[in-house]
Amino acid sequence: REKQNKEFQMTVSDQRSTQQLLKKALDFLKDFYAKKASFAQQEPAGPPPPAGFKEYKNNTQSGGVMQLLKQIITDAKAMEAEAIRSEEDSQKAYEDFVKETNASIEAKSK
Repeated sequence: REKQNKEFQMTVSDQRSTQQLLKKALDFLKDFYAKKASFAQQEPAGPPPPAGFKEYKNNTQSGGVMQLLKQIITDAKAMEAEAIRSEEDSQKAYEDFVKETNASIEAKSK
C-alpha cells in the first residue's frame, strides 16, 4: 500500500509540474506571437512569388502549437484527476480490508 501511495504521489507531482511548465510555455508563446503580430509588416518582403505558386496561408485545419499545448495541459489535468480517484479507491479498499481482517481476527479470538 505504501508503494502504491508513493507512486500516486509521484504521478500527481509529475502532472502538476507538467501543467505548470506547459502553462509557462503557453504564456511565453502568447506574448511572443502578440509582439510578432504587432511588428509584422503588412506587405510581403522580397519579390513576389514565381508563377504557379499560391499565396502562403496558415493551415486552417491545424490548431498549431498553442492548441497542442492546451491539449497536453488538459490531458495532464485528466491524468491527475484519474490518479486521485484511483488513490481514493485504493485507500477505501485498503481500509475495508483492514476492517474485515480485524473483525475476522476478533471473531476467531472469542
